[in-house]
Amino acid sequence: MTASSEGQLPEIESGETRGLERMSLIEHLDELRKRLTISAAAIFVGFLGSWYFAPTIFKWLERPILQALPPGEQLAFTDLSGPFMLYIKVALLAGIFLAAPVILLQVWLFIRPGLFDSERNLALPFIFFTSVFFVAGGYFGYLIAFPMVVKFLLGVGEGFKQVVTIQTYFSMMSKILLGLGLVFEIPMLIFFLARLGIVSARQLVRWYKWAILVIFVVAAIITPTPDIATQSVFAVPMMLLYGLGIVVAALFGRKED
Repeated sequence: MTASSEGQLPEIESGETRGLERMSLIEHLDELRKRLTISAAAIFVGFLGSWYFAPTIFKWLERPILQALPPGEQLAFTDLSGPFMLYIKVALLAGIFLAAPVILLQVWLFIRPGLFDSERNLALPFIFFTSVFFVAGGYFGYLIAFPMVVKFLLGVGEGFKQVVTIQTYFSMMSKILLGLGLVFEIPMLIFFLARLGIVSARQLVRWYKWAILVIFVVAAIITPTPDIATQSVFAVPMMLLYGLGIVVAALFGRKED
């Protein structure tokens, strides 16, 4: 690393520089507020665009439970405002998934000043792949994980009359969909940490036993119910994605000297 003149950022030997701007704490907080405001606005726009289709979206979302319940059974609601509040939450959930690229763009713009010049060129791959992984995680939750949880929990309650309300059903489903959407970002997180030289594939392999422990602790915290089946829905994909992250770090991480 070469010496830098006073008031300038240090320069790497290759001529590459970090674009880190001299920002005060207040300026960082103001930048964070700006990114959060834009993200909230994007979610609101997605919410408005989804509101009309909320009943249709929920018909799609309730398939896992209807397929598990006895024929003719339906979800129930206990107060008159239940369906209205449900459709608001459905539209909000859909709005979050629709706004994912904009939200992830704001994340990129917030961290961009601290990256090297060459790393700033990863903007499009970052936004594309993080959006794809987030949606893929939600779809995995809908198609595979959540039906497994429903089948397990209804099996435990076999012999009783099931009265599943729309509020409790959607609350559990939305947590699993959003939770798995975030879980599926693990390979992308590892990719950028490896590119920045913060972690390496060798370190990730060495930490694997501890990672499994942390994964189960995190799964126990974020799962909406305390049963082992729901925890496994989060823990097993996290372990597999951590393994994928090791491969990603080995292929794309910064080479060690």
